[in-house]
Order: sequence, then C-alpha cells, then structure tokens
Amino acid sequence: MKILSYQSFSLYANGGGNRILRRLYQGHENDVVSLAIEAGYYKSITGAIEEKIIPASPRRRPWMKWRSRDIATWIREKPLRQYTMNRIRQEFRAIDCDVVHIMSCGPWSTALCNEEALAGRELWISAHDHFSTTQCPFKDASLLWNRADRRLVISPELGNEYQHLFGHLPYELVTDGVLENEISAPADALHEPFIIYFAGLLHIEYIPLFRVLADALDLLTKKGISFNLVFRGTQQLPFLKDRSFKTTYLPVSLDNVVLKKDLDAASILYLPIKFVDPDFYRFSLSTKMVGYLGAPGSILYHGPHDSAAGRLLRETRSAISCNSLEAAEMVTSILYLINEKNSISSNAKELVRNRFSLEGIQKRFWQEGTGQPGKKKHEDIVPLGIGFP
Repeated sequence: MKILSYQSFSLYANGGGNRILRRLYQGHENDVVSLAIEAGYYKSITGAIEEKIIPASPRRRPWMKWRSRDIATWIREKPLRQYTMNRIRQEFRAIDCDVVHIMSCGPWSTALCNEEALAGRELWISAHDHFSTTQCPFKDASLLWNRADRRLVISPELGNEYQHLFGHLPYELVTDGVLENEISAPADALHEPFIIYFAGLLHIEYIPLFRVLADALDLLTKKGISFNLVFRGTQQLPFLKDRSFKTTYLPVSLDNVVLKKDLDAASILYLPIKFVDPDFYRFSLSTKMVGYLGAPGSILYHGPHDSAAGRLLRETRSAISCNSLEAAEMVTSILYLINEKNSISSNAKELVRNRFSLEGIQKRFWQEGTGQPGKKKHEDIVPLGIGFP
C-alpha cells in the first residue's frame, strides 16, 4: 500500500502535526510520498520520506508588516487560490499511490478531493485541530469529512464535534505516541536545581503563561528552592532576563534520541495551553503532552480547566494543574507537584500505555487501511480504557 501524504507543511518542519505524521510513517518511509504546500518562508530539510514542497504565492516573508501580510494572505487565499490548487493537482498526477491521506488544514485542503485524484484510491483525512483554527473553510472541512473512507482525529472531543457539525460518521483516534522503550520509570527523587522543561513552538498567546511561571519561580527561589528553566527550539524571551532562576535555551532538534535525553533530565514538564480561542483548547491534544507522559518527571499543566488536554490529565491524575494566571496559584501547584511526584508520574505511565502506545497506533494505522475505496469496515473506537474511578 502506497500513501500520498498531503498537508500544508513540510513533514520535517517543527510542529505538532508534522511530528504526528513522521511518527505514523516511521518504519514505512518507502511506502510514503509527501506533497506539502508552504505559504511562508521555509528552509527545506530532507528526510527519509520523499517530499515535494509547493510554495503558495505570494509567499509570506519575514520582513512583511501586518498590513502587507494581510494583503498577501488575501491574494494567496482568494484570487490565486485556484492557481495553487491546480499546481498541486499537476504535481499529484506524477505520483503513484493507493491512498490519499490529507491533513485537514489550510485553504487548499480539498485540492485532491476530486474525482480525478480519488479515482481508484481511498481517501483518509486527519484532523489535528478544529477547522476554525487552521484556515480551513467550513465547507471544505465538511466535504473532507463526508467524502473520506477513513477519518482520523486527535481527540474524542474533536471527533464528536465533527460528528455534530458534519454528520454522524465513524472516526478513529490517531495522534502522537510513545514507544515502549521511550517510557521511563518515574523518578525516585527530584534533585535541585529542579529542571523545568518546555520544547516546541512558543506561540505569542503563551507569553502571559510564561510570565506567571517566571513570577512563581522567583517567589519559590526566595523560599530557597532552585530552578533551571530549559527551552528546546524556542525564541528567547526578554522578560526572563535578570530573574533569580537559571534559563537555558537549546536549539531546534527533531532527533528523538536528543529529545528523550531532554525529557529524562527534566524534573517538571511544563505544558501550557493558551486561554484564548476555545475552539483550539477544547478540541486539540498537544503532541508535547504525549511525549511528556513517558518521562520520569511529572507534568505541570497550565491552562483552561475545560481543555481536552486538561480534562484528560485531570481525570487520570496524570498531572498537577494550574488553571489561572495568578502566580500564587502557580506556586501552590509547583509545591504540590514536588511532593506528589511519584504518584503523578506513575499515573502518566498507565495513561500512555493505555492510550498512547505508538506501536498500537502505528499497527492500527497501517493494518486497518486497505488502500481500496469502500472495502474497509469502519467501527467507532472507544477512546479510553483506563482503570481510574
């Protein structure tokens, strides 16, 4: 079975959707060809999967101010949208595949959802975030959902929302996962300085949360507790200068071995979820969270009480949560985490084995697809089977 993976980003860029697809395809790289559309500046990175990147015109440039960015976006997504769609279809004609796997993201998501592209092929779609947060129009998200032979969603909350909006069709839960040999035993003890770790994209909406974290660490330092706040692959934050705790910045890395060493060294895995945009936090699950679950340290969740990630971690007691932007509450959460580290980390290991086993996710992804339209029997997947009251 040969898969054409089509998405609005390179598989080898830094991001959650990119990581999910790389992990799904791991071990089957010769069975996949990637076709990516990029709207902004990108540095081409080659990997084990053959990939063709199509730039959408006019491209977003680093020097563009907000008004010029908005004008370029309008031109790209309105007058030139069909031109870009035609370029994607032209590139696709030279690719041999049995399955078209589309990540529902961006204004060009339906470029390959037509009779020519799907003739004799099965259509799989993946939804990593709610369509309203990914520049995918409602009608395009609906078309993909109803046309697909297979629907892969990141959370039961998103799957249920799409069933409500687009039609009660079955879906499967497919997200990032952790290999058995990537799961570390809970740390016996935490030692100062406590390493607080964050990796991945740092969106501007996260800044208020990091300010609260920094203020809380200053207060805890005054109590005689030492910390090292470690960032992997982010920009530097000016407001962290001249703080009472240490801050370390590490470069971007897509190397799983390097990232595993980071996780094993961390005492606290910081998981911020922005408080703005309910369509984002109510339906998305952070791939960062999944990797954190297998670490020996414990997760510190910081975000809305009713987010998909927050609810899952709370119900399984796999993290300590702070649901406010008050430094005093963050101080309380960190102290509680330090005292309850073993039980929190142990619960996280049970969760990752029940829900996020990469071996199981990959097996379902590859074995349940037939590559033949109409030949696959769909069944709803029960999302959780975890032994907690």
